[in-house]
Amino acid sequence: MVQQITITADTPIALKPLIESAVQSEVRMLQLGAERTMQRLHAFEEQYGLTSAEFEHRFEAGAVDESLDFIEWAGEIKTYQLLKLQVQTLQKIRLN
Repeated sequence: MVQQITITADTPIALKPLIESAVQSEVRMLQLGAERTMQRLHAFEEQYGLTSAEFEHRFEAGAVDESLDFIEWAGEIKTYQLLKLQVQTLQKIRLN
């Protein structure tokens, strides 16, 4: 789905470079967040001897107990997925 927005501002500063810089900065921040989240996922994987994909499958099937660690792990997986989607979306932006 292609989306388009129009931005107008009464300012002497060129908007395109400013917006490009803001998008690049946000991508970097999201990537850092994804890296930190991935570190937490690896810690869970090492602790429980499962990949996050295997854990997610078991968790969603109700095949693991709902301990605090497992709920946190599931939340970290969702956070990582959301961060990656946001990065991918922002990286596809084209300013004309």
